[in-house]
Amino acid sequence: MKKSTAKAQWNKGLKDGNGQVETGNGGVKANYSFATRFGEDKSGTNPEELIGAAHAGCFSMFLSALLEKADYKPDSISTVATVHLGEKDGGPHVMKIELNTEASVSGIEDEEFQRLAQEAKANCPISKVLAAVPEMLLTATLKK
Repeated sequence: MKKSTAKAQWNKGLKDGNGQVETGNGGVKANYSFATRFGEDKSGTNPEELIGAAHAGCFSMFLSALLEKADYKPDSISTVATVHLGEKDGGPHVMKIELNTEASVSGIEDEEFQRLAQEAKANCPISKVLAAVPEMLLTATLKK
C-alpha cells in the first residue's frame, strides 16, 4: 500500500494565528491564516483555499489519467476549485464545491469528454474524501 504524509501546524489563536502545510517530501509548502476571513487586510491562504487547491490538482491529474487510459492525449487540463463555507453545528462547514475545468485534448468529442470529466469528479481520491459535501458541481469545457 502506498503511503504519503503531510504535515500541518497551526500557531497561536484563531484570529491572530497562522500555519504552514508541507508535503512528506518537503517539496510543497504553503502558509495559511484566518486573517482574511475576519476582514483584515492581511494576505494568507485559509483552509478552504487549501481544500480547493488539493481538489483542483487531484481532479486534473485523475482526468488526465482517464483520458490517457481511453487513448486520448491531453495537451492541457486546468481546473479551478471554489469552496463555499457555511455554518453547521456551530462551526464552518463545506457546503458546496464548484470545479471548473478547461482542457485541450486532441481527437475527442465533447460528449466523451463530459463523460470522462464526470467520472473523474466521482472517482478522484479527493472527491471521494469530500463525498459528504452537500453539493459538488462541475463545469467542464473542452477547448477547440
